[in-house]
Amino acid sequence: MMKKYTIKDIAQLAGVSKGTVDRVIHNRGNVAKDVEQKVRALLTEINYQPNLIARNLKNNKVFTIGVLIPDPSLDPYWAVCMDGINSALAEFSAFDVRINTFLYDPTDTADFLDHNEALLQSEPDVILMVPLFYKEATSVLQHYQSLNIKVGTFNNQITSSTASFIGQDLYQSGRIAAKLLHSISSTGDMAIIHIDEKYKNAVHMQEKEKGFKSYYDDLKGFDNTILTCKVKYVETEDKLRDFLNDHPQLEGIFVTNSKAFHVARLLESENKTQIKLVGYDLLSDNVNYLNNGTIDFLIHQNPRQQAYLGLKYLIEHLVFDKQIPEKFLLPIDIINSENVTPFLRP
Repeated sequence: MMKKYTIKDIAQLAGVSKGTVDRVIHNRGNVAKDVEQKVRALLTEINYQPNLIARNLKNNKVFTIGVLIPDPSLDPYWAVCMDGINSALAEFSAFDVRINTFLYDPTDTADFLDHNEALLQSEPDVILMVPLFYKEATSVLQHYQSLNIKVGTFNNQITSSTASFIGQDLYQSGRIAAKLLHSISSTGDMAIIHIDEKYKNAVHMQEKEKGFKSYYDDLKGFDNTILTCKVKYVETEDKLRDFLNDHPQLEGIFVTNSKAFHVARLLESENKTQIKLVGYDLLSDNVNYLNNGTIDFLIHQNPRQQAYLGLKYLIEHLVFDKQIPEKFLLPIDIINSENVTPFLRP
């Protein structure tokens, strides 16, 4: 087995004091340049790895993480994110890691900004957040950067920021949705439906739409129409009904978020279940419509794993001084009624 070197061992090998070795390892300065170079060369030669666990337990360091995510009581999609966060905390229970969680209204930019201010007042060491609103999140992330606070994001990427990102390739997921619809409905018009989000400020929806359209742009022989419909939650049923009636040639629908069940419910009530439907996420309502055939496919974004990894990387950075990945893309899982059950297990 590889020998585990102590500071005393290293000091003897380098011919210096233990205090000198300690200052070099922890970058505390006050060491002659040639001596520092000698010690660092020795550390490299013996592949010295400091016992970060012991050091942090001894120092009794308390780490504080600010979490800013949408309120699960207002949108159930985010409920499993808290499960992921709690799993990461349990994994690092040996360390004193504390989180302050701030839940904002996913439809209200002002509420997002208000909760961000409250988060900053908590003086976090690092931050985990879901940046739903592009304009406001860009400004917030720039402020974090100016304060030298590292930020991990998930679900939605703000490419203009230095924050790390855990999630999926949203453009590619849009192309996959188009491929799925094309595989089960090669004729007729297709529709992209955005429900209950401000499209101009929602980059994740824009990327999915771009990907979807690009697939059909590349498809030879497709001469039908790609329609778009933006619907607010309060007007969902009436506006969708009018949209269906106005487009009798419609053969396929792509819903760009977790609310495909609204469209499925209307397709059933209007006796139009022959229209193919693809959406996102394993909400119970979506799964019910998937199992009865009204929804044909769901794309699983795995929000639990996104939140878990986002917090895990931040904790490892604080505790073990590990580098946070700039981007980590999860697989794009395609779910149908035949394979959904394993994905529902916690």
